[in-house]
Amino acid sequence: MVPHLVTALNGPLLDLERRILDATPAIERWFRLEWQEHTPPFYCSVDLRNAGFKLAPVDTNLFPGGFNNLPLEVLPLAVQAAMAAIEKICPDAKNLLLIPERHTRNAFYLDNLARLATIMRQAGLNVRLGTLDETVTEPVTLPLPDGQGLVVEPLERSARRLGLKNFDPCSILLNNDLSAGVPPVLENLHEQFLLPPLHAGWAVRRKSNHFGCYDEVAKKFAKFIGVDPWMLNPYFTRVSDIDFTERSHDEALADAVDAVLKKVAKKYREYGIDDRPYVVIKADAGTYGMGVLTVHDASELAGLNKRERNRMAVVKEGLQVHDVIVQEGVQTFEHVNEAVAEPVVYMIDRYVVGGFYRVHASRAPNQNLNAPGMHFVPLAFEHTALPDVHAKPGAAPPNRFYMYGVVARLALLAASVELEKTDPEAILV
Repeated sequence: MVPHLVTALNGPLLDLERRILDATPAIERWFRLEWQEHTPPFYCSVDLRNAGFKLAPVDTNLFPGGFNNLPLEVLPLAVQAAMAAIEKICPDAKNLLLIPERHTRNAFYLDNLARLATIMRQAGLNVRLGTLDETVTEPVTLPLPDGQGLVVEPLERSARRLGLKNFDPCSILLNNDLSAGVPPVLENLHEQFLLPPLHAGWAVRRKSNHFGCYDEVAKKFAKFIGVDPWMLNPYFTRVSDIDFTERSHDEALADAVDAVLKKVAKKYREYGIDDRPYVVIKADAGTYGMGVLTVHDASELAGLNKRERNRMAVVKEGLQVHDVIVQEGVQTFEHVNEAVAEPVVYMIDRYVVGGFYRVHASRAPNQNLNAPGMHFVPLAFEHTALPDVHAKPGAAPPNRFYMYGVVARLALLAASVELEKTDPEAILV
């Protein structure tokens, strides 16, 4: 279950590993104290990039849809974490309503829902699925890859609560990222727990807010263990009022690209890194690898053709892109069977429950791997997440996977701070 790691760590990242391993007890206590101040999202996945000289999160998803890619061996960890999360929210919870994406015909996504439902049932909950698709008026059975079926039912809304026919849930678990907006059926719920909250969806959430919070968390953690925050943190900036089809604010975007590239180049010179810096331009809201562009020089923006501009202008659910982040590109030096790979870490509550490598045989180390043609290789965190302090630094998979878990939890902590800062009820107060 442990993929072959082609390259051993060296240079700055090797020093980072040593510092993290030496400080493991202090790090775990640091996290424990942070979780006394902040409440983690119910679940989360983090895309990491390991460049060999830095390890940083490049995306944090609060509606993870790849539980089917986790190895079966980690299910006990996931169940225990789900139990801990539910006990904090609603100790006497009996029923859980799981709300998926509207379009649930994708076999891999259905497998994810089945795995997620299994985890929650093993945590002691009756689980049923309700769809936001208003065209579904009767229960529908969707076929799973293993030949079984997944029943999706129409929602029933009362004045204060949401449920299904003959099913009144204590908690509602969203596996829909609300890219199309917040549906009225989810608003003004009372006496029920909505997980994650509505402002965690892309109708409200912004990547620039998240990475602003991550910047704060990374600086605090880096100071704690005595390393350069850049080792854990990609530079970024935000550009607003973009119109890719009309070439509106192209100059502002080019200036932002140039500014981030100069900051990265300065760090490369500081650490003697010979690679060419690049940035990734991303829609400030959205997921699924859409609205992503890799740029090595600001002049490349002027040469974008109509197709490339149209691809940047629209993301999931047909939403127009007007705000972007320009993020430092972090290449990946990880390979699985000679194909480029990046680790993805899954968490429930504050616990790492598993992960996998996203692998793409047709992509380069500096390209977006969340694209058609990708596949997944599970990481058995139940065997590999505990560090081996006696192993040779830079070579042992458990030590590298432990680092993945530490940095992923930093992104999780940043997400909790982000949700606190953007909570509409807290803002009103």
